[in-house]
This record gives sequence, structure tokens and C-alpha cells, in this order.
Amino acid sequence: PDHNPSLPFAACHLCGCVAAPLGASRPCHTAGESWREPLSLVNLRKRNVESGEEEQASRLDHYRAKATRHIFLIRHSQYHMEGCLEKDRTLTPLGREQAELTGLRLASLGLKFSKIIHSSMTRAVETTDIISKHLPGVSRVSTDLLREGAPIEPDPPVSHWKPEAVQYYEDGARIEAAFRNYIHRADAKQEEDSYEIFICHANVIRYIVCRALQFPPEGWLRLSLNNGSITHLVIRPDGRVALRTLGDTGFMPPNKITRS
Repeated sequence: PDHNPSLPFAACHLCGCVAAPLGASRPCHTAGESWREPLSLVNLRKRNVESGEEEQASRLDHYRAKATRHIFLIRHSQYHMEGCLEKDRTLTPLGREQAELTGLRLASLGLKFSKIIHSSMTRAVETTDIISKHLPGVSRVSTDLLREGAPIEPDPPVSHWKPEAVQYYEDGARIEAAFRNYIHRADAKQEEDSYEIFICHANVIRYIVCRALQFPPEGWLRLSLNNGSITHLVIRPDGRVALRTLGDTGFMPPNKITRS
């Protein structure tokens, strides 16, 4: 598509092409084309005129991903919403039960999880504490990038949730940074498929899912996630992204399911 020449261009983080204007809310690619070819990583000016295509193919292989990344996005468990300060919004007794059930479910999958990355907010930290008990030996890292916030103004708008416009600018940039930092193809040096857990918040997860699937990110609020739910994204070596599950809580008894 044509781009406004007044906007500065930036290399698209999906494939590296110079096609996405800074501030654009959507990636530059059509469905099925994202994150696929590492051609932009190769300096074609260095091609040997004699070897030609063979040298280019060899250098492309050096940058091409080989492994699949499995991303498990976990929403925190139910918490005390009435807390005045963020540190007071701790898990409820039911929330702690939910985290136990989520931890058991993840452990039952028999996967070799490499790490847990979690939001630094209290409810996410406490959820991580409980889930980690079921995944001994899996390292954990806290980050402010995954904290809850307002990612982008929803379309269509809703009447029950209207944060200040400045919040979209502050939170939106941070949550977009989280997406760009964590959702990408495997590194070319990665030989085996990986399984990673991210424990964070409903708004963050919904936005990431929309961005990863190249859906309009403004539609994030149309999705709904239960507490302690599991969302599973798969990123193939060729850049194709699939959504295996969205907000799964089928492993919880009906009386333990909440969406607060």
C-alpha cells in the first residue's frame, strides 16, 4: 500500500523491510507473509559476481530460523480489586486455587519450559510464585513491560471503560514494546523448539494476540479471558503464527472460573 511520505519510515520488526511508518498501528504485511524471509539481513552489495545466487543462498541460511517458539500467555488469577494501592491487590483465596490449577495444567503438558517471564505487578508476581512451584528448575524474570495498561483505543468504543487519552500513549508504547521484544521468530542459532511462559494481564495478552495474528489491534477488547487462563501462540521458523488456544480454562472446575 501507499504510505504517507510525510511519515518517517522504520524497519518493520517482523521481517526487517523498510515499509512501516513510525507510529503505524499495524504491520506492513498481508496475512501469511509476516516474519518469513531474512533477506533484509543480508547485504546484497557484498555478493560475489561469480558465485551470485549460490553465495546469497548460503548467507541467507546463516540467518534463517530453524526452531519453533511456543509462547504460553497466562492471565493472573483472581485478586482483591478493592485495594487502594497496587501492592494491596493481592490474590484472593480462590485466585490462589486458580493458580494452583494452572500450574498443575502446565506441568501435566510434559514440556521443557525454558523460562517464565512475568509482570512486576503484585497479582502477577503472586500467580507466578504459585505456578513456579509446579515447574521446579524453570528460571523466572520480572519485567515492567508486561504490566497492565491501556494498549490502544478500542474500536468500537465502549462506555464502561474510558481511560484518559494520555494513558493510551504511555501504556500503548510500553505494551507495543513488549510485543516487539518477546513475539518474534526464534534466533537463527536456536536449534531446538522452545517453550516459554509469560504471566501477565488480560489487556496485554489480548493486544499481543491481535498483533501476532495481524488482526486490527483496535479489536483487542472484543476478546475475553478468564483468570488463570492459558493462551498458546506458535511461531514457526518461516514466521507463520498460529493460535493453538485462547483463554483456556477447561482444566478448572466450573465453580472455580472467574473473569474479574
